[in-house]
Amino acid sequence: MTEGSRWRNARWISLGLIVIGAVATIGALLTAPTPGGLMDPDATSSAGAHALVTLLRDHGVDVTVAENVDDVERAATSGSLLLMAESYYARGDDLLNRLAVLPVDRLLVEPTARARETLAPGIRLARSSRTTDDPNCDLREANTAGVTQLGPTEAYTATGDTAVTRCYGGALVRYHADGRTITVVGTSDFMTNGSLLKEGNAALAMNLAGASPHLIWYSPQRAEGDSSSGSTISDLIPEAVTWIVWQLCFVVVLLAIWRGRRLGPLVAEKLPVVVRASETVEGRARLYRARRARTEAADSLRTAALHRLTPRLGLGARPSPSSVVAAVTRHCGGDPNAMHYTLFGPAPATDAELLDLAHALDYIERQVTSD
Repeated sequence: MTEGSRWRNARWISLGLIVIGAVATIGALLTAPTPGGLMDPDATSSAGAHALVTLLRDHGVDVTVAENVDDVERAATSGSLLLMAESYYARGDDLLNRLAVLPVDRLLVEPTARARETLAPGIRLARSSRTTDDPNCDLREANTAGVTQLGPTEAYTATGDTAVTRCYGGALVRYHADGRTITVVGTSDFMTNGSLLKEGNAALAMNLAGASPHLIWYSPQRAEGDSSSGSTISDLIPEAVTWIVWQLCFVVVLLAIWRGRRLGPLVAEKLPVVVRASETVEGRARLYRARRARTEAADSLRTAALHRLTPRLGLGARPSPSSVVAAVTRHCGGDPNAMHYTLFGPAPATDAELLDLAHALDYIERQVTSD
């Protein structure tokens, strides 16, 4: 084989490897899950709902994906079905009121308390949430699907005299009001890509969402409306445990009052160890000496001496240095300048000078107290 033919073969092999790598990369990009939030109709991740939307369209259902309430209003016609999920993002009573007046049937998936009160006022949260996997009801859509795996879900019951059909222990309810069919399901898990193939989840999701030839899919993925009027903490507390929360708050208030009240005057307690004053003085002196803190030591000596002298001299609480020097000089005699140097002079520069200062102060105190 000549050198030219070897070069041509190597070139074709390299080109083939490049093409294979490009095809593999493009295939990986095309088959990679499309990210998105919960019940996002375009997301192919486990939390998305692209599979359900595709199945609905394959079975002839006209699915309109609404990004906001304006899109819902434009698409709403008599006989349409509005599927609303992720209602937490529809913030503001005005948005929910606009949806409430539309002439469409409603399928509410895991609604918030505010959305449930506005769009499904005929139901409320049940005090007991013992849901079941079997439908145990007369609803055709549920009986056709049979056993399902709904996952964690809320349970609902009727308010007042509303005639409500309850399936799966209240996880799925339906009633009729003002010419509309209102269906509420307490979880969205069975509709997502990750759970659609479990038991009868796909059949139930198809039966509920495909009940009308035209489906308006409204699952906002970002906040819409005034965030100040969105769901509050009370909206996130299930009605079945509201009274427990109030009781806990009451107990916390009582505990704060009990702990915050005065417990009476302080009680003097004996020290566990008695330390002699001389040991305290010696220990403090050693600390001063170790740190060469002659200035602090001199200030302590002078302050203590003045504190003991001023009552003896009949001076006030804060006498001036001149009055102190004059009073001490009258009792002890000597040079007033030397007395001022001893009582208010600069800090000693050596340990010997500090010792002389201590002796001088002690001499002055003895002279004053002996009079």
